[in-house]
Amino acid sequence: MPRLSDHPPRLTAAALAAALVAALLVLLPGSAAQAAPVLLSQGRPATASSQENGGTPASAAVDGDNATRWSSQFADPQWIQVDLGAPAQLSQVVLRWETAYAKAYRIELSTDGAGWSTAYSTTSAAGGVATLDVSGTARYVRVYGTQRATEWGYSLYEFQVFGTSGGGPALPGGGDLGPNVIVFDPSTPNIQGRLDEVFRQQESAQFGAGRYQFLFKPGTYNGLNAQIGFYTSVSGLGLSPDDTTINGDVTVDAGWFGGNATQNFWRSAENLALNPVNGTDRWAVSQAAPFRRMHVKGGLNLAPDGYGWASGGYIADSKIDGQVGNYSQQQWYTRDSSIGGWGNGVWNQVFSGVQGAPAQSFPNPPYTTLDTTPVSREKPFLYLDGSEYKVFVPAKRVNARGTSWGNGAPQGTSLPLSRFYVVKPGTTAATMNQALAQGLHLLFTPGVYHVDQTLQVNRADTVVLGLGLATLVPDNGVTAMKVADVDGVRLAGFLIDAGPVNSPSLLEVGPAGTTTDHGANPTTVQDVFIRVGGAGPGKATVGMVINNHDTIVDHTWIWRADHGDGVGWETNRADYGFRVNGDDVLATGLFVEHFNKYDVQWNGERGRTVFYQNEKAYDAPNQAAIQNGSTKGYAAYKVADSVTVHEGWGLGSYCYYNVDPTIRQDHGFQAPVKPGVKFHDLLVVSLGGKGQYEHVINATGAPTSGTSTTPSTVVSFP
Repeated sequence: MPRLSDHPPRLTAAALAAALVAALLVLLPGSAAQAAPVLLSQGRPATASSQENGGTPASAAVDGDNATRWSSQFADPQWIQVDLGAPAQLSQVVLRWETAYAKAYRIELSTDGAGWSTAYSTTSAAGGVATLDVSGTARYVRVYGTQRATEWGYSLYEFQVFGTSGGGPALPGGGDLGPNVIVFDPSTPNIQGRLDEVFRQQESAQFGAGRYQFLFKPGTYNGLNAQIGFYTSVSGLGLSPDDTTINGDVTVDAGWFGGNATQNFWRSAENLALNPVNGTDRWAVSQAAPFRRMHVKGGLNLAPDGYGWASGGYIADSKIDGQVGNYSQQQWYTRDSSIGGWGNGVWNQVFSGVQGAPAQSFPNPPYTTLDTTPVSREKPFLYLDGSEYKVFVPAKRVNARGTSWGNGAPQGTSLPLSRFYVVKPGTTAATMNQALAQGLHLLFTPGVYHVDQTLQVNRADTVVLGLGLATLVPDNGVTAMKVADVDGVRLAGFLIDAGPVNSPSLLEVGPAGTTTDHGANPTTVQDVFIRVGGAGPGKATVGMVINNHDTIVDHTWIWRADHGDGVGWETNRADYGFRVNGDDVLATGLFVEHFNKYDVQWNGERGRTVFYQNEKAYDAPNQAAIQNGSTKGYAAYKVADSVTVHEGWGLGSYCYYNVDPTIRQDHGFQAPVKPGVKFHDLLVVSLGGKGQYEHVINATGAPTSGTSTTPSTVVSFP
């Protein structure tokens, strides 16, 4: 691809002025248009098949600035599309071409972004300013170029769509946070009573509909024990964790389940400082229970009372002054934090960018330690600036180590709540899409939201943030959410729960086949959890699909349910958990379990995973049900044969074939044998002898055997 300086010269000032005059003339009374229509496209979300470089995005063609432009890569065909936000009656399209114009193209219309009709076509265009009379009703309008007039790509200064909007009045931003967001300040009476009331309701409500968010305003709170049950989040409202101090505890234990913490899912603690009553706080969780931006002025115990089983977990951007007691936790991932020390490891403990982490020693003790995290950007969070709610969006860090907040104010930007549409129970998907198209971010208050159309996140830097494990349920087999080929989207803090009609996917980040480089401003997916079954029958072909290059997936649990309601080999069928097609994608803290075929399929180049935890599907009825051609079983993590560069650290897969314990799994991991494909610290485990692995990765690694639940490990591959 040529440098910017190699591109053909821009229009001269005189030529540009003439083009603008010509464009204005068509809008004057008595011209062919006869009446000035309304400009509908300016500032609306725009996407394109490609862009020439980071300075020529699709959004530049709808920004009203004739000095900026969209330009594509140098190939046919290419397209640019604008989302008007709601169906509109169209009358005119104006295209202001740069020197690199389309000789042949179509203007296409769509009401849903999927099916298209042609409103105009030409094979002999002359560039310049093209004013085209069109008619039809559409929400989406695109220019589809089939033949370039030059050796360069397609380049538009402006893509303008005129007509009459039927979208109704604009939606308001901001507002109150609804009844299930409970806000405390130090003077609030009976805080402990309110905490206890919600805990009694949520302690064992594993698949219930209750959703709660506790918010503590900056200040000091004395003598509290915030016990955290299912779908409950507790957060401070300061810009730093130390702005909000609890002289007491934020506790997760497992009394409800007989001292077994392996089902303590879907809860969180964020942005608080704790002075534990007895010197050590207890956080006995398993998957989907993040501990972020916390300052524990003492120790942290990750085991339940009695040291029963536990299967977590995740810490990020936190400071624990004392010792972290891992005890019975089978696996754990800690990122970009500071700890006073770490005690014990069962199978797989992974650290990246953690000050005070134990030294690399896998498999005995089972510690995998990276000095830094390659790329990270902390999760957005709600805070108070005086009396005004804002959302802080942390900046990207490269080769990060330690917390983002320990040396003064954190780096990033603040967004006022007025720029968010506050989503409350009962809000329709159409309204959410209208808010997104209007340019608002989304803040989901705690609740369960059925969506009968895909939520379309089409604007760069959009934040979609959930409180209290807000849950999206796709109806009628739609994909719950799709992100366009744009920079810097932040998805954080919500659960997507599959509906009973099969969805092709539950979350898609980017369109298939994109070639756009998002390295300078990647999309992040953080504490976004996927569930298929458990709360009732659910089906999806793929859980999460990552197409956009450079995406960071930071802590996800993608789970085909092995217990609860609507569980069975075909009842909650979901063949694939996590599929990566984009290049340069990074996963930090990846948990994917129980899918009918491949749990992870990695097709993109230069992918990296730091920590992976997997269990194969418990409920496979027999060997034939999981047979993959001549291979016994589908790998828990498969890197495509075409990939030349890939790397992973601290990856584990377990089997527990409790329907047919005679099932044999050829390997947990499968990857091409190439110099650029590298794995460090792998293990497979047969849980109690319910099924066995023949190897760890490909044909490498000893088989598991017997009922001793002893890992088979590979320190380095190849």
